[in-house]
Amino acid sequence: MERLSDMSTSEARQQWEAWREQRVEAVSAPYGPLALTGTHWLADLPDGRIPDIPGRWTEDPVGDGVLLTAEAGDGLTLAGQAFDGVARLGPDSGAETARVAHGRRKLPVMRREGRWAVRVFDPESAGRAAFAGIDVFDHDADWVLPGLFRPYEREQTVEVANADGRERGLDLAGELVVGFRAEYTLRVAAEADGALWAVFADGTSGTSSYRFRFLRPGIPDAEGRLTVDFNRALLPPCAFAEHFICPFPPPGNRLPVDVRAGERNPLTR
Repeated sequence: MERLSDMSTSEARQQWEAWREQRVEAVSAPYGPLALTGTHWLADLPDGRIPDIPGRWTEDPVGDGVLLTAEAGDGLTLAGQAFDGVARLGPDSGAETARVAHGRRKLPVMRREGRWAVRVFDPESAGRAAFAGIDVFDHDADWVLPGLFRPYEREQTVEVANADGRERGLDLAGELVVGFRAEYTLRVAAEADGALWAVFADGTSGTSSYRFRFLRPGIPDAEGRLTVDFNRALLPPCAFAEHFICPFPPPGNRLPVDVRAGERNPLTR
């Protein structure tokens, strides 16, 4: 990410506007977050039947995967071909690349904490039909801040509540220090490529913005420095569909200020 000093305010706003358009396109895509209509944990389905989805879906008792049993009349496809028989499935990387489909609905398999689930993404979902955009705070150059990443000696795991009511471990790589009139610290996770991300709340959370948001400031340089642009604070996927599993902010990640920047709430017709 470019430093604020490397671009004018008008250039920064133009880039932010382009980012906003890309976000709306991604969220409203046929298999984007708005298309998710269900997350079905197989351990909760002793008969292997997913509501309104044909076939029988069970955890493989002898292997690490999901067994799908279906007949030709079920109308399921596997890798684009009509499916009839038994298939062993591992986790999919996402809805777009899901191997199993039922008509236009994609059925990706996923695994979390050793538990298997099948998700249903439907381009005809009520969420997509009702979507009218994303409400945002106006761009504010004051919320483009210098940041400093301080990694932990060892990755830490904290238990946090998730949007589905369960507690799960959240792996944290270190702390991100940002300054806005005072210094504030966020506990952050790191992707495989070193890109940082945080779950945070602030004084606007639950009032003038969603109850929490995500922040993805990018990869710090060799000295841990990076630019933190709160204008690109993101709504979590669970703001668009209740079937997502989103972690709540870990302890210490509620900023004692109103962050009037970034995405606020989904808009509906």
